[in-house]
Amino acid sequence: MAASALPFSPRRPFFSPCFLLCFLLGFVGGFFPFAHRQLHHLDDLRHLPLLDGASPLPPPPPSLAHVAPAPPQPEQQREPPTLIVVTPTRPRPLQAYHLHRLAHTLRLAPQPLLWLVVERGAATRETAALLRGCGIMYRHLASSSPEARRRGPGRPAVAERGGGLRQQRNAALDHIEEHRIRGVVYFADEDNVYSLDLFHQLRSIRSFGTWPVAMLGVGKSKTLLEGPVCDDTRVVGWHTNARDSRSRRFHVNRSGFAFNSSMLWDADKRAHQAWNYIRLLDTVREGFQETTFIEQLVEDETHMEGIPAGCSKIMNLNLRLEDKHLVYPKGWEMTENLDVIVPL
Repeated sequence: MAASALPFSPRRPFFSPCFLLCFLLGFVGGFFPFAHRQLHHLDDLRHLPLLDGASPLPPPPPSLAHVAPAPPQPEQQREPPTLIVVTPTRPRPLQAYHLHRLAHTLRLAPQPLLWLVVERGAATRETAALLRGCGIMYRHLASSSPEARRRGPGRPAVAERGGGLRQQRNAALDHIEEHRIRGVVYFADEDNVYSLDLFHQLRSIRSFGTWPVAMLGVGKSKTLLEGPVCDDTRVVGWHTNARDSRSRRFHVNRSGFAFNSSMLWDADKRAHQAWNYIRLLDTVREGFQETTFIEQLVEDETHMEGIPAGCSKIMNLNLRLEDKHLVYPKGWEMTENLDVIVPL
């Protein structure tokens, strides 16, 4: 008997081209969310630090749209001015101690900072070795020895007191002006004590800044105060204990002021434009060097900035240490009396 015809055709496998095309489109389309996340992940990796030997990812292609110029940086994000710290030094028993102590302070001060160490006479190897290991940016300078003066017929000549410091600081000013080193200049003696807050405050000085300084008295039994009295940042008076207070124009300690270095060569940034050579004068007697130097930079108190606001904080102390009766070891090394006192 012949088989009767079925009402439907037998099932065929679904291998038609239309089915394959739809299957491939759906399969590929399912990976688009994961690919989008991976692209964002690669874009975030561009901002991470690179490991050693790793090559940076290429930057994304620039957009065809107009790129707006970058907004100007605010005042807080600008590069801070360089602190130019000038320190006179000379061979003496406590020289290594003073320089080491000041070097450790400057290492903790905010950067950038340039330390100008000026030696009296020729530069010594001992000071050069100390500066190489201080860990801060420095320049080792030398100045000529102060001229000697005769005390009388038949008596030996002695160096003028204070003349060495004047020439050393002038040598630093010559170096700053010659090389146009821009920043805030501060005279920091090696035997003083400085707080870190002082170096932070120095960065806020725009032209000329001053502050009060504490000093030990001659007998080391009391503390004297010298410097400005301020109403906020405006100088309204002076602290002083000197006998010649009436003859001095500005009662500022030698470590109680700082100024913008561009005032040395730019006459438009200082009060007295007639001055062309701003230096410590050798025609002025001791005790008046600071005030005559400041008079070359500013005209009166209105051109000064008191720091910090109110000038009510002591940020450095003048110890007035002396080491006249101490023995200075040549080369900072002891070569005698090295015998064993108590054997092991």
